[in-house]
Amino acid sequence: MERLSALFPSAFPALALAHFMALLSPGPDFFLLIAYAVRYRLRGSAGLCVGIAIGNGLYILLAIIGWGILRQIPLLFTAIELLGALYLLWIGSLLIRSRPQIVAGADARLNRPGFGKQLLLGLGSSLLNPKNALFYLALMTALLGPSVTLLQQTVSGIWMTSVVLVWDLLIVMFIGLPQIQKRLTRGILWIERIAGGVLIIFGSAIALRFLHSLTLS
Repeated sequence: MERLSALFPSAFPALALAHFMALLSPGPDFFLLIAYAVRYRLRGSAGLCVGIAIGNGLYILLAIIGWGILRQIPLLFTAIELLGALYLLWIGSLLIRSRPQIVAGADARLNRPGFGKQLLLGLGSSLLNPKNALFYLALMTALLGPSVTLLQQTVSGIWMTSVVLVWDLLIVMFIGLPQIQKRLTRGILWIERIAGGVLIIFGSAIALRFLHSLTLS
């Protein structure tokens, strides 16, 4: 028990629960994963999962070493937020303009993006969402409290990063099941377009919020 208490903070159950509940709330990463998993299955989406997990891990690391600077430099937050809006609009437009293709077989393998491209897309989607930074900052500070040790923060960070990776992989593995693919084949183009539309809505909302703040100031 002493070893466990040294590794895990007393608030770890609350941390793990809050983090998992946040994963259940669909965000830009989720819709990007859905769009790729429907067309390319696990091999065309695994890199996205890894990139998203790395992005989350980097924000957790920044929260541990003191991401409070983000609050002290609002221009930095705004710049990241605007880059994120542009990124979501770009990805969304690509999905909306996607063309019908065969979902399975040699054609799908031929058009499947490489692992490196997948990783960069997932990393960009995660890092260009500054809400991730604020979310992890809240979890790692307010929830864990001032008495948490560096070791406990590290273990908690590794746990959350691993959960993000496993959860995303489970999503794309489920979508890649043959019986699920059969049901999704006819609507793949609409699924991609809906996912693209949702990403555009996310990006537009961020941009409109920025413009609204400018008019108020």
